[in-house]
Amino acid sequence: MATVYYTASSLDGYIVDEADSLDWLISRDIDQSGPYNYDEFIKSIGAVVMGSATYEWINENHPGTWMYEQPSWVLTKRPHIIDAGHPVQVFDGAVTQLHPKLVSAAAGKDVWVVGGGDVAAQFVTAGLVDEMIVSYAPCSLGAGSRVLPIRSEWVLADSAVNGEFVCARWRKA
Repeated sequence: MATVYYTASSLDGYIVDEADSLDWLISRDIDQSGPYNYDEFIKSIGAVVMGSATYEWINENHPGTWMYEQPSWVLTKRPHIIDAGHPVQVFDGAVTQLHPKLVSAAAGKDVWVVGGGDVAAQFVTAGLVDEMIVSYAPCSLGAGSRVLPIRSEWVLADSAVNGEFVCARWRKA
């Protein structure tokens, strides 16, 4: 069992652009059966956690039924943003208090810190992220929201190319 931050990034370290758009990402070619593909990754996940901006993006861009089978949490001070039909729990507190619940709910599988970067930074700062998997797209955005807006140290475990992406698995140093 591990806590994993699985994400994508522009070459200059952003996950969304200034307009909070992922168009730069979802327009890229990726092999859905290639290295670090989402379908294989999600099979290893037992629980997910994300911030309110990520939840709102998912809700806006994938309306209807909640897209995750796994127990899901949203870090927010605004519980009213959660769609009544979504089996999502809200949490407003230190991630160190939430993490044991995530691990328990994951039932031996991994916990996925979906993001965004500020949420990932909270888990990294608390020493709770075991590995980070980043798929780097061949573009720079110049501004937006950082993938990980704190200083941290990592060790490259392995890497591969998938379509237009260079994918890397990092372990905490």
